[in-house]
Amino acid sequence: MTTRDTLLRCAGLAREKKGFDIRALDVRELAGFTDYFLICSGSSDRQVLALSRHIEDTLKKERAVRALGTEGVREGRWALLDYGDFVVHVFQKSVREFYNFDRLWGAAPEVPVPEE
Repeated sequence: MTTRDTLLRCAGLAREKKGFDIRALDVRELAGFTDYFLICSGSSDRQVLALSRHIEDTLKKERAVRALGTEGVREGRWALLDYGDFVVHVFQKSVREFYNFDRLWGAAPEVPVPEE
């Protein structure tokens, strides 16, 4: 499994829990700390928590991959899962809009995410 395969698996896991506005970005040319971002939104703090837990738990179980670090998982507004080669950002929609995260990293090429 490549990093990109695992990234796209995370996108599928987010979709399983009704995550929306799912985007994958190739930030290798823009960031020195990771290769990819997966960005998705949830409609509430509970959904953000469910999305981040589902991704984290499934990667541990299926691929024996553990996050190097996590932030914001308990608050449920912006959860960050750092896997080294990629970082998963799960936002409440309003928080994603407030920080304008998509525009901040808008120069990054998008990685096509399968619809299903």
